[in-house]
Amino acid sequence: MTTEHAPRRNVFALMFGAIGVVFGDIGTSPLYAMKETFAGHHPLPLDRLHVLGVLSLMFWSIMLVVSAKYVAFIMRADNRGEGGSLALLALASRATHGRTGLGLLVVTLGIFAAALFYGDAVITPAISILSAVEGLQVVAPAMQHYIVPATLVIVVILFLIQRHGTDAVGKVFGPVMLLWFTVLAVTGIRNIGLTPEVLKALSPHWAILFIASDGWTGFLALGSVVLAVTGAEALYADMGHFGKIPIRLAWYLVALPALLLQYFGQGALLLARPEAIENPLFYMAPGWAGLPLLLLATCATVIASQAVISGAFSVTRQAIQLGYLPRMTIIHTSAQEIGQVYLPVMNWMLLVVVIGLVIGFKTSSNLAAAYGIAVTGTMIITTALAGIVMVLNWGWRIRRVLVLMGVFMVLEMAFFLANSTKIPDGGWFPLAIAVVLFLLLTTWKQGRALLAAKLSTEAMPVEDFVAALSDRVVRVPGTAIFLTGTREGVPLALLHNMKHNKVLHERVILMTVSVEEVPVVAEDRRLESMVISPGIQRLILRFGFMEDLNIPKTLAHARTDQLGFFYEPMSISYFLSRETIIPSAQPGMAPWREEVFAWMSRSATNAMDFFHLPSNRVVELGAQVEI
Repeated sequence: MTTEHAPRRNVFALMFGAIGVVFGDIGTSPLYAMKETFAGHHPLPLDRLHVLGVLSLMFWSIMLVVSAKYVAFIMRADNRGEGGSLALLALASRATHGRTGLGLLVVTLGIFAAALFYGDAVITPAISILSAVEGLQVVAPAMQHYIVPATLVIVVILFLIQRHGTDAVGKVFGPVMLLWFTVLAVTGIRNIGLTPEVLKALSPHWAILFIASDGWTGFLALGSVVLAVTGAEALYADMGHFGKIPIRLAWYLVALPALLLQYFGQGALLLARPEAIENPLFYMAPGWAGLPLLLLATCATVIASQAVISGAFSVTRQAIQLGYLPRMTIIHTSAQEIGQVYLPVMNWMLLVVVIGLVIGFKTSSNLAAAYGIAVTGTMIITTALAGIVMVLNWGWRIRRVLVLMGVFMVLEMAFFLANSTKIPDGGWFPLAIAVVLFLLLTTWKQGRALLAAKLSTEAMPVEDFVAALSDRVVRVPGTAIFLTGTREGVPLALLHNMKHNKVLHERVILMTVSVEEVPVVAEDRRLESMVISPGIQRLILRFGFMEDLNIPKTLAHARTDQLGFFYEPMSISYFLSRETIIPSAQPGMAPWREEVFAWMSRSATNAMDFFHLPSNRVVELGAQVEI
C-alpha cells in the first residue's frame, strides 16, 4: 500500500523512519564537503568572495538537484510505487518497446547506472566513517594515529552485524538521525549568529562571481561542491519503502533546513577563523561537546553506511530477479518487510573492498578524490532516462522536457567533468568497479539468452514427446514438477528421467518461473496453467523483481482450480536440470566472455535453495551444453 492511500496517522511515522534511513548519506556530507572544497586537491583561499561563492554554489546545487530534480520531478517516475535505477529502467524499457535502437540505449544506460551504484556503495562507508573518526584530530590530537585502526574496527563490526538484519537496529536510526540533524541546525545557527554576512550567499550572483573570478580553479571546485548532494539518489531509491509524501516531508521539514543551516554556519566559522578548515564541523561545537559530537557523528556515519549497504543488497536482488546476475543465497531478515534481505556473498565482498579502501586511501580527503564520479554519472543517467519516461510515458512535449531536463543535465555534466579531473587521483576506482560489473551484468544476461536459445533448438517439441508416449510407459503415483527456463519444448530433466528411469509420474508439471519488470505481480496474474495432454500441463509462475521466489509457498497459497491439481507437498517431487556450460568456438559471445559466463554459472547458488524447494523432494539431473 502506497503512502498516498495510507491512513494519515501513518504519514508522520513513515516520515520519522525515512529520516533514519533515507537521509544518512546526504546528512553526513557536512563532515567532509566544505573541508574538501577549500583544503582538498584544489585548495581555495578562505576569503569573503570564495566562502560566499562556494556557499552559493552549494545552496543552489542542493535546491536544483535535490529539491527540484529528485523530490519534485524524479520521484513522480515510480514503477508501482518503487523507485531507483532498475525501476526507472523498467519504466523506460516499456516506453521504448518496439524501438530497437532507443531500447538498447535505455538498457545500456540503466545497467551502467546500477553498476555505478556499487562504486558508491563501497566508497560511502569508507569516507563517511573515516571522516567521523577524524574528529579525533580535534577532540584528542594525541590519538590521531588510531584513526585508521578505529575505522577498520567499526567497519568490520558493521558488516558482521548485517546477518542479523536491520529491523532491530533500524528502530534507533530515526531518533539518532533526528538528533544529528538537530545538532547540525543548532551549531549552524550558533555560528551564523557570529557572522550573519554569510546569508548573502543565498543570492546566485555570488556563485557567478566566484566562477568568473577563478575560472578553471572555480570550475574544478565543482568536483568538491557536488559532495553536498551525494545521497540524493537514496531519496528516489527508497521511495518504495516509505512513499513519496513522507520522504518529501522529511526533506523539506528536517533534512533540508538542517543541512543549509550547517553549511552556512561552517561558512561563517571559516570567515571568522580560517584555521578551522582542518575540521569545520567539529570546530563549530563548544569544547565540552567535542567527544559527544564525535560519538554522534560516528553513529550517523554508521547509519549512512548501513543504508547504502542495504541498498546494495536490494539492487543485487533486483538484478538477480531480472536476470542480470546469477542466483545468490538471499536470506530474509524480517518476517514483515520483504525488502529487508541479507546476501552473504555480497556482504563479504563489500567488506573486503571497503577495508582495502580505508587502508589504501587512509584519509577522507584522499577518498574524496574517488568520490563523486560514480554519483554524478548516476545522476546524468537518471536525468536521461527520466526525460525518456516524461516524453514517451507521460506524453509531455519534447520542448518542455528538453528545457527542464536540460537545466539539470548542464549542471550535472559540469559536476561530472569537474570530477573527471580526479580520475588519476582515485576517481578511476569507482569507474573500474562500474566497468567490471557492467561487463558481468551484460555477460550473464547475454549468456543466459544464448543458453536458452541453445536449449530451445535442441529441445524436443512437447507435441512430439506426447505423441511418442505409449501405453507401455509406466506411470507412477505422485506429481513431478520439472523446472524449465523456457516455455517451449520438453525440459532436459524430463527426457533424462524417461531415458534412465523409464517411468513417468501420473501428473507431470512443466513449470517456468517468470520475473517481470514490475515490483509486485498482481495475484490474479500470479499463475497461468495450460493442459498439454491428460496428466501433463504447463504452469507459469509470475513474480515481480521485489518479490521472494518461493515456489512451495506460492503453490500452497494458490487455489486448486488455478493450479489444475490438488497441492499435496509430500506427493510432489521437483526435478531440476543443472547445465554445465562448455565454451566453444560457435558464434555467440567473445571467448573470454564465454569463460566468464561459465565461471558465473558454476558459482551460482543452486536452484533448490534459491526457489526454497525442500531438499528431500528434489532430484537433480545434469547435462553439458556448448554455447
